Amino acid sequence: MINSGNLALFTDLYELTMGQSYFESWNVKASFELFVRRLPPNRGYLIAAGLEDVCNYLLKFRFEEDDLEFLRRREFKEEFLDFLRGIRFTGDVWALPEGELVFPNEPIIRVTAPIIEAQIFETFIINAVNFQTLIATKASRIVNSAKNRPIIDFGSRRAHGVDAGLKAARASYIGGCIGTSNVLAGKIYNIPIFGTMAHSYIEAFPSEKEAFKTWIKSWGTDTVLLVDTYDTLRGVKNAIEAVEELTGRNELKGIRMDSGDMVTLSREARRILNAAGFLSTKIFVSGGLDEYVIDEYLSRDAEIDVFGVGSSLVTSDDAPKIDIVYKLVESEENGKLTPRMKIAENEKVTLPGAKQVFRIEENGKYRKDAIGLFDEELEGEKKLVQIFRNGELVYKLPSLDEIREKARTELQKLPEEYKRIRNPATYPVEISRKLLELTNKLRTSLV
Repeated sequence: MINSGNLALFTDLYELTMGQSYFESWNVKASFELFVRRLPPNRGYLIAAGLEDVCNYLLKFRFEEDDLEFLRRREFKEEFLDFLRGIRFTGDVWALPEGELVFPNEPIIRVTAPIIEAQIFETFIINAVNFQTLIATKASRIVNSAKNRPIIDFGSRRAHGVDAGLKAARASYIGGCIGTSNVLAGKIYNIPIFGTMAHSYIEAFPSEKEAFKTWIKSWGTDTVLLVDTYDTLRGVKNAIEAVEELTGRNELKGIRMDSGDMVTLSREARRILNAAGFLSTKIFVSGGLDEYVIDEYLSRDAEIDVFGVGSSLVTSDDAPKIDIVYKLVESEENGKLTPRMKIAENEKVTLPGAKQVFRIEENGKYRKDAIGLFDEELEGEKKLVQIFRNGELVYKLPSLDEIREKARTELQKLPEEYKRIRNPATYPVEISRKLLELTNKLRTSLV
């Protein structure tokens, strides 16, 4: 697993080849902004996540001697390697705090620094923010589809690598999951951890009931029994009988089902539990779940209390990427930061200059956003806050629970039509008159 002390080389080669050329002739100050060109399919919003990792990366950034030796063997010049030996982050960062809503073309992070510094950071910043934003958003959609029923992240074993599994647990908690099955994520991030048992545990015993009794002797009745190893409804009855025979009471935290017709089975399981007096026993369901499946189950009146979601959550399988980019918006000319922009076909045009996001609220709900130049004063709440000043962290990083609460309150303010899991409405994002004028003026001068 990659550790936090060897990430300087986690960058694309062209960042370093550009860096050597800048070093030799043009190490001016510059500003880069991270933003999303368009939302993934069926997304009406994104939830910003990953900023804490970016902050820790910038604070610890440095090249080790073995990093420099590796670059030396790739024919980088000795003078540039000497420069890299001493490079530290010295610039400014403005960003949307984690948990804030994100819409197209809005800056999520802006880095202003000597251009070599700002350029080298591109790969890591995109990676950290892209993945966690993707998963936090997916989690929020799943939570929304469950209509206040708890969602647990069960996806570590299907994540694309160890680091992805841990970051997915963190991001899904931001998005509203109540916890994770991953124990290390629980330790690192102080996230609640949950777990039941595997089918192999049941299969290891001569009978299902004996397996349940052995488990209850170890863990008591404040536990969840897996009932679908053989015959699901028989499993429910075996769970009831195991509890009654051992304790004489009708108290069991829950049962879990992982396969079958979940709508019919959950209804029948609820009927059996209620008839036996197990009124408070919860029905947990896992296996092949996402926001669309959960929505279908609940629309058919399934009797499900808790969902464990795995593969679709940690891979965001219906929309596994975000069109997120990190583009130059200013560079120094004659001692002054000057707006820059890319001109290409259609949506590949970038908005020049350092920018701010203004979010307008009306009657407790968000009505629209405006993107303006950073020195403008427009209607609405300014969303980007300063994170670093001259290389020093000046922002108090919130706890994960505070970020999670931020995401929850922000989503409450977003009207329902933008949160639909299918065909959401497009949230209005306007461009200020001053920014439009600058864009048109600069575009005309460059063609």
